[in-house]
Amino acid sequence: MRKRSSRGRGALAVVAAAVLGLAGCDAGSSPAPKGAKDRASRPAPLWNRSPASIAAVGDSITRGFDACTVLSDCPEVSWATGSDAKVDSLAVRLLGVAGAAERSWNYAETGARVADLPDQMSQAAARDPELVTVMVGANDACRSSARAMTSVSDFRADFEEALRTLRETRPKTQVYVASVPNLKRLWSEGRTNPLGKQVWKLGICPSMLSDADNLTSAAVVRRDRVQQRVMEYNKVLKEVCAKDRRCRFDGGAVYDYRFGTDQLSHWDWFHPSKDGQARLAAIAYRTITAANPVA
Repeated sequence: MRKRSSRGRGALAVVAAAVLGLAGCDAGSSPAPKGAKDRASRPAPLWNRSPASIAAVGDSITRGFDACTVLSDCPEVSWATGSDAKVDSLAVRLLGVAGAAERSWNYAETGARVADLPDQMSQAAARDPELVTVMVGANDACRSSARAMTSVSDFRADFEEALRTLRETRPKTQVYVASVPNLKRLWSEGRTNPLGKQVWKLGICPSMLSDADNLTSAAVVRRDRVQQRVMEYNKVLKEVCAKDRRCRFDGGAVYDYRFGTDQLSHWDWFHPSKDGQARLAAIAYRTITAANPVA
């Protein structure tokens, strides 16, 4: 038999390759596993349920005010970033004790209102946190009178500005927003304690707590007006947060939580006690680690 020339062998190789290509064959490889293509094209989830750093902004609740001593901050029991083992703060639950000490920061301020939030957000953004927690609004309702409360439109504008401030430098930072507590319930629980009512006279939430035992129609209308404003603030927080793909609102869980005397400061019977702070931490952790946001 005559030996084929190298030119002939090369031609056969080209033909064979063409036939294999037309037939859709891929010599030396196997089909991709079923579903692999879908997994490869699936985008990474927008919400990280295990953020590695946390910054907190807000008001006296996040500072642990009146949880340890009268009329004083106690940040070590803060629901967001505290180190107290009995509270088991959000930072400790997510980062561990050592991680919370190194990678959580508290920029909340006692007395802060929503208008103070943009500046706090700017400070938080400088840390480049993976999560920012927000609890604000109680002081906007707790004014010298119901007439002095922050308007709903101003509340919305200031909260939107706060989120914009964060997004200008940290577009991927996640945000957890807690609802404003039910102030009328706090009045209802605390007014049974004589010491608490004396502390209230020092100027704690006058719009709701002044004349604590006054049950006249005018007092009832005043408290209902404050309560309605809190509900409107929570509606704003929910709506604004819903427009941000990396923001989760608690669905009203803090507002709905029925604080009892064990969860209230035994100094003023209005701010959360250590036990109350622990309940806030649990609500936040549940919301942040849920597979899906609250509907």
